Amino acid sequence: MDLAAIIRDVPDFPEKGIIFKDITTLLKDKDALTYVIDGMVERYRDKQIDKIVGIESRGFIFGGAVAYLLGCGFVPARKPGKLPAEKISESYSLEYGTNTLEIHTDAIEAGERVLIIDDLLATGGTAAAVAKMVERLNGEVVAIEFLIELEFLNGREKVKEYNVNSYIRY
Repeated sequence: MDLAAIIRDVPDFPEKGIIFKDITTLLKDKDALTYVIDGMVERYRDKQIDKIVGIESRGFIFGGAVAYLLGCGFVPARKPGKLPAEKISESYSLEYGTNTLEIHTDAIEAGERVLIIDDLLATGGTAAAVAKMVERLNGEVVAIEFLIELEFLNGREKVKEYNVNSYIRY
């Protein structure tokens, strides 16, 4: 399936000079959405995944569905101030600024096998920050899964020690 043909480009969003890859056009296409979710599930079906960490916010869409179909738990990696209980945080740089993500301290137990899912690999800062938090909680990062990879930003370099997969590369 040509998933790239389904993604909409939105120029100058969220700021001038950025071409935003809008996945809502893929999400509304039941065949494309099913294709992506099924692909993610099949890739990890036999990998004994204990938890999926979905990165806010579009990683929640794919992560929740994949967790359900793999029969494992789902952990949200959220922006500051969104999680109510004790948490850890990690700050990172992205292509147009900096940000921080948080995970509850009781979300991942020592030795659990974790799959991280997000919609987009750009500079790699977001995924690297989440992987660090998983490891701080003594979880094992099995892989990091993306729908889209912007290869020209070299984000894979920041997560090169992990198994990384993406479906669409620009």
